[in-house]
Amino acid sequence: MTDTLYTGISQLVTPRPGPQRGRAMRELTVLEDAALLVSGGLIRWVGRRVEAPATAHERDLGGVAVVPGLVDPHTHAVWAGDRLSDFEARVEGVPYEILLARGGGIRSTMRATAAASRDELVALARPRLQALRDSGATTVEVKSGYGLDFEAELRMLEAVRELALEFTLLPTLLIHVPPSEGRAEYVRAVCEDLIPEVAQENLAQAVDVFCEKEAFSVAETQTILEAAKAHGLATKLHADQFHAVGGVELACELGSLSVDHLEASGPAQIAALAASTTVATVLPGVTLHLGLPAAPARALVDAGACVAVGTDLNPGSSPVFSSQLALALAVRLCGLTPAEALTACTVNAAAGLGLTDRGALVPGARADFLALHSADWRDLAYTLGASPVRGVYVSGQPVKEVKL
Repeated sequence: MTDTLYTGISQLVTPRPGPQRGRAMRELTVLEDAALLVSGGLIRWVGRRVEAPATAHERDLGGVAVVPGLVDPHTHAVWAGDRLSDFEARVEGVPYEILLARGGGIRSTMRATAAASRDELVALARPRLQALRDSGATTVEVKSGYGLDFEAELRMLEAVRELALEFTLLPTLLIHVPPSEGRAEYVRAVCEDLIPEVAQENLAQAVDVFCEKEAFSVAETQTILEAAKAHGLATKLHADQFHAVGGVELACELGSLSVDHLEASGPAQIAALAASTTVATVLPGVTLHLGLPAAPARALVDAGACVAVGTDLNPGSSPVFSSQLALALAVRLCGLTPAEALTACTVNAAAGLGLTDRGALVPGARADFLALHSADWRDLAYTLGASPVRGVYVSGQPVKEVKL
């Protein structure tokens, strides 16, 4: 087991380990002229360069800032087809209901995805995941949800399992859109057939449900998530994207890992999240792409909630292929400070996936970190339109290095 001492670090910047809430989200440790010792994929030592232990293998990063690898807790990276016609029509003012009537919208993605083979889905998703990793995401959650029929859902999760040989992925079974007929039978089959098979085959670590007026009711969502818990799977929710119908309160009551979107959340939902262990995941790419109001991340932090940020990478509402861009947008659109945004994209995003072994640069943690082009870590939140990330390291090994 080779020890590697990374030096040439102008600033080593990290949040504290574990989920951070409220004001603690902006309390970062900043070490100047630092070094990082990695062994066996884990961080063994962090400190000032002059105090570093002796080792035979040293790598000089060239005087740049180092931060933890980003964690993307919400993506839909596996899909087929495109939504370019929808995009063009929407910016011309065509209502979504008309797009659906024309055969577009999410139903078009579901048809294309259901028609694709597992190999095709893998080939389509690979460059998307590569883009996320190049942007700084060292751990990525990937949802199913574009299949509707169970075989297609299973193919999506099988594609994620294959891609997990190349990337650090966490798969989630997403119950996304109800059928136009036979809702009760569909929910029953999800609970009695799909979830047990997914759990038995170890195809997902969590079950997510889209709880909205246009999707699943609170009662249907609770039925599905109770079935997930009965089969040893964690629970997550899409909620309050368009309407506050009770999904946030249900997530808090069930102790779900996270509840995501929150664009329509108000004071009652903010208070519920602040009093719970459930992570509030905001998705600023949706605000940018659809023009929706931003999720109340500032109010959530001020109330004492644990806030995370994700890309929501998907073809319809957030074609954001960069976790760094999501971080930068969270500052501009959601009112987070750069320090809060870094915490939201690292330890808090990890907590939203049930992970506590990454997101902070401390001894014993996974050695997932980023070397920036800049000597100042704040360029991670400042830069738009170019990548401030020069190097990406997963378990201490480089997966992206830009040669200077």
